[in-house]
Amino acid sequence: MKPALQARLGTQLALTPQLRQAIRLLQLSQVELEAELQAAIESNPLLELIEPGSDSDTGESGAGDEDGDAAADDAEHDASDDGDDWSLDDGIARSQGDDDDDRDDLSGASGEGLHAHLLWQLRMSVHNERDEAIGEAIIDALDEDGYLREPLESLPASLPELAPLDAGEVRAVLRLVQQFDPLGCGAADLSECLGLQLSALAADTPSLALAQQLARHHLDAVARQKPERIALELERDGNEVLEAIALLKSLDPKPGSRFSSSSAEYVQPDATVFRHRGVWRVRMTRSSASRLGLNSHYQSLIGHCSRDDDNYLRGQLQEARWLLKALENRADTLQRVAEAIVRTQSAFLDHGLEAMRPLTLREVAEQLGLHESTISRATTRKYLRTPRGSFEFKFFFSSGVATDHGGAASSTAIQAMLRKMIDAEPLGRPLSDQALADALKADGIAIARRTVAKYREGLGIPPSSERGQR
Repeated sequence: MKPALQARLGTQLALTPQLRQAIRLLQLSQVELEAELQAAIESNPLLELIEPGSDSDTGESGAGDEDGDAAADDAEHDASDDGDDWSLDDGIARSQGDDDDDRDDLSGASGEGLHAHLLWQLRMSVHNERDEAIGEAIIDALDEDGYLREPLESLPASLPELAPLDAGEVRAVLRLVQQFDPLGCGAADLSECLGLQLSALAADTPSLALAQQLARHHLDAVARQKPERIALELERDGNEVLEAIALLKSLDPKPGSRFSSSSAEYVQPDATVFRHRGVWRVRMTRSSASRLGLNSHYQSLIGHCSRDDDNYLRGQLQEARWLLKALENRADTLQRVAEAIVRTQSAFLDHGLEAMRPLTLREVAEQLGLHESTISRATTRKYLRTPRGSFEFKFFFSSGVATDHGGAASSTAIQAMLRKMIDAEPLGRPLSDQALADALKADGIAIARRTVAKYREGLGIPPSSERGQR
């Protein structure tokens, strides 16, 4: 065969470095983001914090500046000119004021574990107690890295109350859990873990099919760093093999590990809710991200220094613009999610927990035109300061229970009603779980005694037999 050149025309969506950066930044809490930006400033001379009113406050600015500096638009325009026009969901501001109101403690420790994170998503996704019980058993069986090490066939034995229960029913719920954030949890081994993450990428991602083949059959060769041997064995182009390996290396082999840290995390609110002319509104917290911009001095040196220095500064300038764009996407996503939450839960802001409405990830994703995994990332370890205290975004999501009035009651609202009834029960005559279920049914909320017991335990309230001894 003679060598020949061929021209092909097509469009492809790649998980570019800047897109991976945007996804990673969205996962960070406000405290982690501040540390990330400080490290970026120290390593990149093209980045600096611009103080309002300073002489430098005329260059490109970072995300979240509610004044929307024209320089920020220039940064976005420049990035688009370079062919880097992308949005956060393709791959997957200023606070109201620092008053001295101490009604909410913003320095408390927050360290949600993997199991709690997955259980929250499970309750947002299933609509019957049987599937929820199976999902809980699966999640409880995961190790700290997110792997399901025990055989799937052994799980039915741990749920005797659901008998008969076959492995097919368990496998169906497992497939649901495997779609939760972080992707890859519920896998039996590394091959399946990487395969789950690859399956979430766009079908036209470059070298996706080859990466899936390597994940299934050639991980040992990839680990031994033998791309030439893989290319020879599979009769594939060496560059394509290297591209597929790079795609595999961009994945997370231990998706649950980032939830295993037991260190305390200090909370800063990402947004503040306030009432303006009778309407609840959201204002994003002004942070380092909103004051990040390009250093005009180093920009002016580009084209006026040695070739090596010029290449270095141009590379750092591109990295800085990617970061600014990622921060802009992060701020926009958080703002939209916060506004969606406030629109849905305005009754809670007015009246308290008993007015909380059911809300799921899917509902918000459909409202905003984003993927559910993006909403999950945007609601994890992000905090909203309200007149009723500071809450994680996830707090405002809960499953619903149908009512006799044709609507639905939030599980959070039901728990608040249970606590109120238990607090008001006569001294020495505690209400049983069945009595509580009957009382709720009288109010139009049909709920099983078992569910009442689960909610009561979640509130840390002992059973009636123990409450009667107090």
